Amino acid sequence: MGETPATAADAGMDAVQRRLMFEDECILVDENDRVVGHDSKYNCHLMEKIEAENLLHRAFSVFLFNPKYELLLQQRSATKVTFPLVWTNTCCSHPLYRESELIDENALGVRNAAQRKLLDELGIPAEDVPVDQFTPLGRMLYKAPSDGKWGEHELDYLLFIVRDVNVHPNPDEVADIKYVNRDQLKELLRKADAGEEGLKLSPWFRLVVDNFLFKWWDHVERGTLGEVADMKTIHKLA
Repeated sequence: MGETPATAADAGMDAVQRRLMFEDECILVDENDRVVGHDSKYNCHLMEKIEAENLLHRAFSVFLFNPKYELLLQQRSATKVTFPLVWTNTCCSHPLYRESELIDENALGVRNAAQRKLLDELGIPAEDVPVDQFTPLGRMLYKAPSDGKWGEHELDYLLFIVRDVNVHPNPDEVADIKYVNRDQLKELLRKADAGEEGLKLSPWFRLVVDNFLFKWWDHVERGTLGEVADMKTIHKLA
């Protein structure tokens, strides 16, 4: 598909983020998650393109727990084009339009992409997060504007994993990290709702929290995630 030329307003975009916006090709899908094409990350996140062409791309959200069953959160860097400085789940990104990340069987393409981005964003070595250790629990479809120009329209795979990992965040991608237990996450939610400390949560993370996370957390602790996995349903949440 054609690439939208950068506008004068894009001139201030961080160089790393700018490169990713134009070099990364996201996977376009229909609302049933069938691949229909590909387009630049730039175009896929322009709200005018999303609205005019109903561009929907495949994405994933990783929820990584340590052996104490605490969830690793990240704060997105200030230079991110969409949702800068918001707190979110461990890693949120996109499989790319490449052979290894287009494999539909058992969501292998998405799991390959998750392993790649955990290294890119958080410096987590591939051997710490083997692709066969990710449990795909479900898919959700949502749309969320970031500001007047940028936003998300994603069919998002929710991947859970329990591993003891080495973390070395990439400052181009991540401003901060923290592990939280359930009570600490509930306090973060309270602060975000109250507008305290300028704390904001990503819309996709909030959708998972409000619809799934706490009941799935029980299964994380019991080692029974397979009991709640449902990859047939696409939850249309926003």
